[in-house]
Amino acid sequence: MGGRIDAPRRYRAITRANVHETRAWGALSPGEREAIQVVSAVLPFKTNNYVVDELIDWRRAPDDPLFQLTFAQAGMLDPADYAEVAALLRGGDRAPLEAAIRAIRLRLNPHPAGQLSHNVPAIGSRRLAGIQHKYRETVLFFPAAGQTCQAYCTFCFRWAQFVGMRELKLAARDTGELLPYLRSHREVSDLLITGGDPLVMATATLRRYVEPVLRARADLEHLRSIRIGTKSVAFWPHRFVSDADADELLRLFEEIVAAGLHLAVMAHYSHPRELSTPVARAAVARIRSTGAEIRMQSPLLRHINDDPAVWAELWREGVALGCVPYYMFVERDTGAKHYFEVPLVRAWEVFRDAYSRVSGLARTVRGPSMSAFPGKVVIDGVAEVSGEKVFVLRFLQAREPSWVGLPFFAKFDPEATWLGDLRPAFGRERFFFAE
Repeated sequence: MGGRIDAPRRYRAITRANVHETRAWGALSPGEREAIQVVSAVLPFKTNNYVVDELIDWRRAPDDPLFQLTFAQAGMLDPADYAEVAALLRGGDRAPLEAAIRAIRLRLNPHPAGQLSHNVPAIGSRRLAGIQHKYRETVLFFPAAGQTCQAYCTFCFRWAQFVGMRELKLAARDTGELLPYLRSHREVSDLLITGGDPLVMATATLRRYVEPVLRARADLEHLRSIRIGTKSVAFWPHRFVSDADADELLRLFEEIVAAGLHLAVMAHYSHPRELSTPVARAAVARIRSTGAEIRMQSPLLRHINDDPAVWAELWREGVALGCVPYYMFVERDTGAKHYFEVPLVRAWEVFRDAYSRVSGLARTVRGPSMSAFPGKVVIDGVAEVSGEKVFVLRFLQAREPSWVGLPFFAKFDPEATWLGDLRPAFGRERFFFAE
C-alpha cells in the first residue's frame, strides 16, 4: 500500500468472529475456510489488516509462509481431533464441544519445560503469579495487560495464554511482588518483560509496570538489563512509527536507557518479508535511535522458514538495519508442534548452511537451540566418536548453572525432533543432567 509511513493507520484485528468479512475470506477455498473455523476453536487465531494487506502474498496462498504463520491450517490438529471438533461444530451442542476442546488442549502440553510446575518462584510458601525464574540471571515478568498480541503466530509456544483457560494463564496485575523478589535475588541481572506481547499495551499502561523498577534503581543495582519480548516489530510496526502514543513509547525507551539499564528489544522475526516494508524498517530505526538494541529470534518451522536461504537473508537484512541475530530455536514440544517440526539433523543442516552464507557480523546467532526442561540445548553438530555416530550437544543456559557450556553426546537418530527423543551415546543409561 502507498502513502506516508508515518501516517496514522487504524489497527483492525481479524479473528474467528470476523474473518469472513475480510477480502482474505474470498481468497480461500471451502476446505481452508472450514479449517480456520475448526482449528481456531481449539488453538488461538488472530491476525490483522497489516499482515493481511502487506505481508501475505495471496498469489501463493495457502503455501505462502506468512499465510501459514498466521492462518490456521487443518494439519495443525490431529486428524481424529479435527474430525471430532468439526462434527461437534456442525451439531451445535455447546457442552460436548467445550468438553472436547478442553480435553484436546490439555493433551497438547500447554505449558512445556516446567513453566507452571518448576519455573514459578515463591516468597516463603506463596507462589508469585505472573513471574518465572528458570535461569539464575533472568526473571520473566508477565504483565496482565499484555497477555495478547497484535496477531498470533500459529506455532506459538505460549498459545495457552490466549484460549481463556484461567488455570493455564501467567499474569501479574502489578509489580507489587516483582520488586521484593528482585531485591532478595541479587544474582538476577536481567528482567524480561514478556507475554503475550507487552507492546500491545498503551504506553501509559506499560509505564505503570516499568516506572516502579526505574524508581527502585537504588535497591536494584544488580539489575543491568531490561528485555522486552515482542512480535509487534513484525506484525504491527506502526506501534513505533504512527500509533498515537508511538513517540511516548520511544521516550519511555530513552528513560530506561538513561537510568543506566541496557534495553534489549527481543524481536520475533520469522521470515525476511517481515523486514521488507518501509514501516517495518522505520520501526527498527526509531527503536535503535533510543539507545535500545534489537535482537532477532525465531524457531525453525516447516512450511515457513525451513530453508537456509531464508535464514541467511533474514540475518543479512537484520544486520544491515542494525539488528543482532540472536537465536534459531527448535519448535517446542507443545501445541501444533507436529505440523511445524523438522528432524533435529535437518535443523542442524539448515543452521549450518545458513551460517556459512553470512559474514561474521551475523554469526552472533546461536542454534539450533532447544528450550527444554533442563535448559537451552544447542546442537553443535553430528560426528563419529569412537566408531559411533552421535549428536554433539551443549548447554547454552541451564537450570543448574554448572551445566552451562558442558558438551554431551546423544545417539544419532535421524527421526528425533526434540531432546526427549534422544538417548545417551556410548552405552550410558542416562544423560548427566538426568542423574
